[in-house]
Amino acid sequence: MPKPRAQQVSLEATAYYHCISRCVRRAFLCGDDRLTGKSFDHRKQWLAERMQELTEIFAIDICSYGLMSNHFHVVLHVDRARALGWTDAQVAERYARLFRHTVMRARQLPETAWQRTVACWRVRLWDLSWFMRCLNEAIARRANREDHCTGRFWEGRFRSQALLDAGALLTCMSYVDLNPVRAGIVTRLEDSKFTSIRERLLAAARGGVEEPRLMAFAGQAVGGNDPLPLGFTDYVELLRWTAASIAGSSDAVPAGGGASLDRLGLERTGFVDSVRHYARRFFTMVGHAHRIDVESRRRGYRRRPGRRAAQQLYRTTAA
Repeated sequence: MPKPRAQQVSLEATAYYHCISRCVRRAFLCGDDRLTGKSFDHRKQWLAERMQELTEIFAIDICSYGLMSNHFHVVLHVDRARALGWTDAQVAERYARLFRHTVMRARQLPETAWQRTVACWRVRLWDLSWFMRCLNEAIARRANREDHCTGRFWEGRFRSQALLDAGALLTCMSYVDLNPVRAGIVTRLEDSKFTSIRERLLAAARGGVEEPRLMAFAGQAVGGNDPLPLGFTDYVELLRWTAASIAGSSDAVPAGGGASLDRLGLERTGFVDSVRHYARRFFTMVGHAHRIDVESRRRGYRRRPGRRAAQQLYRTTAA
């Protein structure tokens, strides 16, 4: 039986989460539907635009994303401290962009009740479930209007996966950014439409480093305030090398990316294998084995999901 979301998400354990949503019956409702022959590729643009809109409202940043034909991946960073720094007026203004009529009615409340209501909204604006709800529900309603139908668009609640340290974050981001390459849809990062890596590469080509809504590599805190130890150029080189390794045609690991793997205690062959078989190896959490032990105890698990995979990914079992 699935654990309640409140038990799966702990900002004390990590602020980084990998979320996945799938279309009902895994139908290609965001791509070329083989049954009807229709193309719904434009819905990926809906998802990208809605994610951008929500990052301007929530205290949640996007680390990476990949929008596929029957599902999508997004790696999120929850910034609770940012939300706590907002004034009540700022919280109300942001929440009104999502639920205008709710805020208008709440303004008629007595002062004490208004403050309690704003405090509830503040928590929702850093809540992972509310972010995914506002994303998925909007797309489902829009798609149902387009199809002149009712009912489920997504197969159920989204799946979340805790990324317990910087190594887990790097591995998961690489998996998400390489999804179209791994699936054989494209061969180059530049051709991976509706992915964060393509968005970053296009921004870099325009003279910038990254789009504002995407996580910056330099100085970004991970878990216990340890920065992700590589810049954007090194990350791109690491992705290209990983893609080539998966295809069986790689050269030596690039210096910057290799040094980053070493600093994180990641075994190079294990990293490539983990990216290639990520979905089969990791489930509710990713990280060093000892971090998985700690988080499993907190959640009340009798088993340690992903511990064996962690031992293959990391050179050591402690960090």
